[in-house]
Amino acid sequence: MGLKILHTADWHLDSPLTGFREDQRQLLRESLAAIPGHIADLCRRESCDMMLLAGDIFDGQPRRETVEGMKAALESTGVPVLIAPGNHDFAAPGSPWVEETWPENVFIFTGGMEIVPIPALDCRVYGAAFTSMDSPPLLEGFEISGPETYHIGLFHGDPVQKSSPCNPVTAAQVRRSELNYLALGHIHKAGAFRAGDTLCAWPGCPMGRGWDETGDKGVCIVTVGEKTDIRAVSLDVPRFHVMEVDVGEDAADALEAALPAAGDRDFYRVTLTGYGELDLEELQKRFAPWTNLELRSRVEPPMSLWDNAGEDSLEGVYFQMLHRMLERSPEEERIVLLAAEISRKLLQGREVTL
Repeated sequence: MGLKILHTADWHLDSPLTGFREDQRQLLRESLAAIPGHIADLCRRESCDMMLLAGDIFDGQPRRETVEGMKAALESTGVPVLIAPGNHDFAAPGSPWVEETWPENVFIFTGGMEIVPIPALDCRVYGAAFTSMDSPPLLEGFEISGPETYHIGLFHGDPVQKSSPCNPVTAAQVRRSELNYLALGHIHKAGAFRAGDTLCAWPGCPMGRGWDETGDKGVCIVTVGEKTDIRAVSLDVPRFHVMEVDVGEDAADALEAALPAAGDRDFYRVTLTGYGELDLEELQKRFAPWTNLELRSRVEPPMSLWDNAGEDSLEGVYFQMLHRMLERSPEEERIVLLAAEISRKLLQGREVTL
């Protein structure tokens, strides 16, 4: 039958969420607070056998209501929940991971390498905690042991930078471990790789908290059997989008076509590009119903296409030829103007997107 695991990390509950208006901060704060419940619900709907939390669940010292909400959500899953604290919520005196009493189905790694057998699942989970803001390589020299069928690793660690101060994880370590699955946290953009027979993955954060965490966010559903497979599941949370919109002939029309319906709770940072006259303040007022919209402008003044047409130069002759085509063939005006605009951009060393 195999194992079905919900793997999640980097919730960063009680983040300060700086740089936003108070109403935006309240939306993000409430959405973050709801994440434990959303993920516990998903665990039950997916009929997962266990849940793995790979660190940075809290962002520093959490509020009392946050801790109590976490306890209730994790207990409600009805399955083993294992947690490996990370650099933002490391296990140390005063930490809720150390000081609090957690539900019976929750196991928290609070120091060096530990092994947790789960006989009912024919599984053994290996993990360790950060006990400060950084950590040496926790997988160095590690190999599985024991008779169980399934061997799972759970750590907060950095699989991207070999010189990371946060438990750097290398492909060689993963290959030698012979784990079926290595569950990591720390990197906020999801990723995975295989080394030998081991699949190593990190789910990213379940909700972005700023413009550097754009797009869909969520958790991983992992199936461990003869082969280990992984499926990303997005959560219904506010998302951050960074876009460029060419204003074309009408900036308002172009922007409206690019945005979803007003009332969407996602956050949009739109940079307007192209040529023409643009009143950014007036445009922002017009799109006030999009409450989480931020507009920026790289719109340049209208191009002077024909300034040097007819000059005694190759450039002047070329633009004079285009201008004469415009006079002779009004029905091809759009094509001729586009050719002139592209030519001007290329001559000025600007990027052209066709």
